Amino acid sequence: MNQVPDIFRILPEVVLTLTGVVIMLIDASLPTSWPRRPLGWVAAIGSTAAIWTSLWQLSLPQGTGFYSTVETSAFTVFFHVLICGIVLVVLLLSLDTLPAQSHHQGEFYALIVFGAVGMCLMTSAVELLLVFIALEISSISTYILTGYRKQTAKGPEAAIKYFLLGSFATAFFLYGIALVFGATGTTQIYALAHLIPTAQNQGFVLAALALMLVGVLFKVSAAPFHVWTPDVYEGAPLPVVALLSTAPKAAAFALLLRVVYEIFPNLHTLWTPLLWIVAILSMTVGNFAALRQKNVKRMLAYSSIAHAGYLIAAFAGVGANGIAAASFYTVAYAAMNAGVFAVIALVAGYDEQLSVIEDFRGLLYRSPLSGSLLILFLISLVGIPFTGGFFGKFYAFSTAMDGGAIALVIIGLLNSGLAAAYYLRFALASVQRPAENNQPAAPKPAFGAAVIAALFLAAAATLVLGIAPGATLGAAQSAAHTLQAPPVETTQPAIPLQSHQ
Repeated sequence: MNQVPDIFRILPEVVLTLTGVVIMLIDASLPTSWPRRPLGWVAAIGSTAAIWTSLWQLSLPQGTGFYSTVETSAFTVFFHVLICGIVLVVLLLSLDTLPAQSHHQGEFYALIVFGAVGMCLMTSAVELLLVFIALEISSISTYILTGYRKQTAKGPEAAIKYFLLGSFATAFFLYGIALVFGATGTTQIYALAHLIPTAQNQGFVLAALALMLVGVLFKVSAAPFHVWTPDVYEGAPLPVVALLSTAPKAAAFALLLRVVYEIFPNLHTLWTPLLWIVAILSMTVGNFAALRQKNVKRMLAYSSIAHAGYLIAAFAGVGANGIAAASFYTVAYAAMNAGVFAVIALVAGYDEQLSVIEDFRGLLYRSPLSGSLLILFLISLVGIPFTGGFFGKFYAFSTAMDGGAIALVIIGLLNSGLAAAYYLRFALASVQRPAENNQPAAPKPAFGAAVIAALFLAAAATLVLGIAPGATLGAAQSAAHTLQAPPVETTQPAIPLQSHQ
């Protein structure tokens, strides 16, 4: 068998890392008076190259490298392409929404790219210590990006809250790794799947499962670990919120799939009801809280909590079907959520002077393109047919139904009807005639080439996933089967495991 060079197993991460380093070097070399906007295009080109290298990895045989710490498979490629695609949309959005003279603009683009390195590595790592390192790389970048608007009080406040609560969640995950190592003597994921059922101290195993679930569920903002979400979304710049609400969650869901399906498959009867409870809490708490919100960002923050519940409902499916349903829903949610935040960023501007739902009244008349796209993304979030949101929910709920979770599906459908109230309230505001008063009219959004490309990518993905989902669904199913496949021969000998009596 021809050996694959280990560097090929992490080629997308290498491309993203080099892109970030180049941006930092150029930024430090340019005079302070020169604009930094071209650095955003460098980041966008690097993200596009990372997508291409991820797709190229499909030509490699499935396997691991660097002493069985990273893996290349259809599963890793699926989430690499998704994360890099989200990063590309966010970078294009940032190019036209960040002020030309905003502070540390080069560092902003570099942090997004470096964060993507951690997110991609989270999806391909099959060694828990490397997963932890990747989680920290991703988290530190997003902590800093959250507080980017230092001139506002809400920006630093959001960053501090996110950092403190995120540190606790990361500590939970790390403690879970320590306990599972104490029970088995290894942190390699494939080895854990074989050693956990025969571990002598099953108490350590159960505690490790609980602690690792807490750490991952915090990252996806699932209830009851969601308290950071509204404040962080409200304080962060809109392009950063578009990133936070999609890419880190996609990486965290990929990690959650590995944790429950690869590390603890023998505890299926234990973690399944726990995830059912989390899904019900997330859907119910998120939707009821969103109904009471007038601030657009806080409403969408609670909406993201509800969508985490819809996605976790897919985990009630049996085997590969549940994995495929969760993976597909992650793509659909990323497309429509990045799109809705892109429209809001374009309309509200960097200073976000338009922050409540009433401020968007008459948007369809001021800017027909912005208003139409906003309505498209909102009806997809509702789950109207011929959009990605509809097929994602349909696939997730039908998979849960096949797994016997009838009560969970009924609660999910009721919550979807509840969510329609606040989504349609926002959509109706955009189609209403502007109020007749003496206040000056809101400015008409200015479309640049970059933001047009970002909106086109998000809108096209939302429609394609609803009208012709076959290709993405096939990729999700391939990813699901490779996730549960046994490991193949590695290119380097694995580190010997500690023996157990």
